[in-house]
Amino acid sequence: MGGVNRTNVGANLPALRSHNTALVLDLLRTAGGDGISRLELAERTGLTPQAVSKITGRLREEGLAAEAGRRASTGGKPRTVLRLVPEAGHAIGVHLDRDELRAVLVDLDGAVVGERCLPMDLGAGAEAVVAGVARAAEGLAGSVVSVLGVGVALPGPLDHVRGVLHRVTGFPEWDGFPLRDALAARLGLPVVVDKDTNAAALGLAVAAEGTSFAYLHLGTGLGAGLVIGGVVHRGARTGAGEFGHQVVQLDGPVCGCGNRGCIEALCLGAVRRGDMAEAARVLGVGAANLVGLLDIDLVLLGGRTVASAPEEFVGGVRAVLRERARGEEAVPVRIAPGGVRGVAEGAAQSLLAPLFGRADG
Repeated sequence: MGGVNRTNVGANLPALRSHNTALVLDLLRTAGGDGISRLELAERTGLTPQAVSKITGRLREEGLAAEAGRRASTGGKPRTVLRLVPEAGHAIGVHLDRDELRAVLVDLDGAVVGERCLPMDLGAGAEAVVAGVARAAEGLAGSVVSVLGVGVALPGPLDHVRGVLHRVTGFPEWDGFPLRDALAARLGLPVVVDKDTNAAALGLAVAAEGTSFAYLHLGTGLGAGLVIGGVVHRGARTGAGEFGHQVVQLDGPVCGCGNRGCIEALCLGAVRRGDMAEAARVLGVGAANLVGLLDIDLVLLGGRTVASAPEEFVGGVRAVLRERARGEEAVPVRIAPGGVRGVAEGAAQSLLAPLFGRADG
């Protein structure tokens, strides 16, 4: 395949990633369709009016900003307000799960404008999986002319910085595979690779769900994305959040990682038996451990298994947290917004967020 290289506005977007430009772009984005004036931009960024005029002029030339009308001022002539042009750039987010692939095309506002979902066996081999991701990305990219790149999120552990996979639980053959470089060569676009839970956490942080929370993802596996101080916490070796492999029962069942009594093995075992109440209780024990260790403010639940019984999982996790709170107010628990495509949307944000100065959430 010939890839999807673009020589257009979208291809120029990465060049705009200066700190000051990012500040202006983020304010344009949050202002929405109502827009924001240059004077307001200067006041909120601390930049001089001349600097703001220079930046917004360049953004208008690039097609990223446009006039949104005029607004009455306290004195003098009405002020021209500017808005972001969402369709000026797009990103593709891919959630590569153990048994399916979900891909979304989002605009600069993060709104989903295209989606594909198909069966995909993560154990089918690197060539088949890379080809499947490439086909989905190319299919979505074909509908627009401005693609920033592709974000791919999948189960860990992996090296987020180099885009290299490690021993994905249940799929040890992926250990050492350079997924980012393989896809970038295939597509001719920038590619970012991250863990599914971290991608989802980034998307939630960008959407202002909180500055100190844990996103617990229960689907074909179990993991956590951690946001601390508004930043996704990946750890020194990008291995933070291997939540599912905390041992809670020393003589428990063997887990796919090789240990016994991991919370993932216990939780998924209960799911297979159809005992969602027990699965929720086990998940709650792990959530309580996280809350006690990190003193986070919020627990968000997501993933296909949670989506199959949301009230039961929220209720079960909440009950354990209340029990562990010992008279203090329990940390709130709720379903993460985004549903089954939350990870894919978060993967797309790994390309978009840096434009708005929010690379770490």
